[in-house]
Amino acid sequence: MGLLVAAADVFVHWRVYHASRVWRLGLRGAERTDRMLHWTLERRGHRVLHARTVPGHGTADELLIGPGGVWLIHNEAWHPDAEISHHGGRLFIDGRTQSKLVAELTGRAEAAALEISRVAEVPVQVTPVLAVHGGRLVRTPFSADGIVFAPPLKLIRWMSRNPTADLSPDEVEAVTRAAVHALPIGGRSLSAAA
Repeated sequence: MGLLVAAADVFVHWRVYHASRVWRLGLRGAERTDRMLHWTLERRGHRVLHARTVPGHGTADELLIGPGGVWLIHNEAWHPDAEISHHGGRLFIDGRTQSKLVAELTGRAEAAALEISRVAEVPVQVTPVLAVHGGRLVRTPFSADGIVFAPPLKLIRWMSRNPTADLSPDEVEAVTRAAVHALPIGGRSLSAAA
């Protein structure tokens, strides 16, 4: 019995230590999300663009383009004890609204959609989602302020099960090419880099 209690104690401490790793190291979690996207959706025909600059709106951690649509994935790490919840359709972290974060993320997704649509010459919808690293989520996944919040693996499952579009493989490639041209890496356009 003592061995079982010791094993359970080690497991609990390991889970807490592992869950807070991203926050302790000061990372935003993009590497963890990248690995999960690579081992799950990229193998099933999705395309992932990493660290793309949305002109005038900062950097998109990942842009996922697949048969079910286009998602702008933002990674955020919070203290392991931070309570992440929603009330009345709005996001709250430790009881405070997050208007600035929500406005930045929705603005970035809208600007990315405009730029990709301009280059692709067809309307493209970009849906913002947030991969949560650390913190205590009341329920996952949940939607607040038009953004879905969940840990990376649950977010990937949610995106697979909740398509926002119906794109053929050719359309996925066309949107990916348009996104590569519209959203440069490091603020440099392809024509400027050539």
